[in-house]
Amino acid sequence: MVKLVTVIGARPQFIKAASVSRAVARQDGISEIMLHTGQHFDANMSDIFFEELGIPAPDHHLGIAGGNHGEMTGRMLGGIETILIEEKPDWVLVYGDTNSTLAGALAAAKLHIPVAHVEAGLRSFNRRMPEEVNRVLTDHVSARLYCPTSAAVKNLADEGVHDGVVHVGDVMYDAALNARERARTGSDILDRLGLEPDRYSLATIHRAENTNDANSLRSAIAHLEKVTAERAVVLPLHPRTAQAATRFDVSLKALKVIEPVGYLDMSALLDGCVDVHTDSGGVQKEAYFHGKPCVTLRSETEWVETVEAGWNRLWSESDYRQPRQTIDEYGSGNAADLIVSSLLMADA
Repeated sequence: MVKLVTVIGARPQFIKAASVSRAVARQDGISEIMLHTGQHFDANMSDIFFEELGIPAPDHHLGIAGGNHGEMTGRMLGGIETILIEEKPDWVLVYGDTNSTLAGALAAAKLHIPVAHVEAGLRSFNRRMPEEVNRVLTDHVSARLYCPTSAAVKNLADEGVHDGVVHVGDVMYDAALNARERARTGSDILDRLGLEPDRYSLATIHRAENTNDANSLRSAIAHLEKVTAERAVVLPLHPRTAQAATRFDVSLKALKVIEPVGYLDMSALLDGCVDVHTDSGGVQKEAYFHGKPCVTLRSETEWVETVEAGWNRLWSESDYRQPRQTIDEYGSGNAADLIVSSLLMADA
């Protein structure tokens, strides 16, 4: 029996982990222990995802949130290490690029437990982003690197990383396919908010580069205010963004601000919107999965294929590339099964 410890802590990781957890449940010879760092502690950004996505309650919950990056990561590192010593897993599975990702990878590597990184190889080439530092360091201590695109594979090759690299497609696509139809019948958020399909834009802001700097946050909100001249802009408000808006005295009155939403409600909002404006890597892809054009509120993106295919553009660009194209690299919705099969073969 192959034993995994899966380290998660933030909304996008819950979504990805749900796909892989379902694949683990379908496969004999492998079991999973779920470790939640607590990085996203708000009930609307954590508990609801476990309920809606059918993820079992975490076996371990560290309750670590808040503080500066180094402080948070250090506390997580110590807590994860204690649990890994107790559980003695064959693999530690981490997702994406958060502080939880890096802490899980470092704790495992120092205990000589092999690390499997889902969404390996992504690069924005902006080392000022904490997420970029997290993903690079995680990749370089990982034994299995599960890449969503061929560009990610090339990025790793350029850094001299070849062993254990596998292009599996995108587990977020697995999750989107699972959730889209359920949301169409199981979410009433448009009715609750008084929204009509194809009459609003959807926005999210949470990255440190936009919330830690007053000018950057004002620029992002000014961009969204311009959009309101044509239609309403719905902004599920991340706690970090709410705090930054108060700290920097940035008004959000022009926007339709709502509380953070669960995955099915977010899927319904994506399904019904005209377009998406976001600084989130995950939401950029979710926009594509729902066939919606996206404006990325950053100066670069790690999901370069969404720009090349004409579905996404940086906010410094005036228009999208044409004609729009399908992105075959994300796979056919079976990335999670490929990951589980790979882990079983690697342990054989």
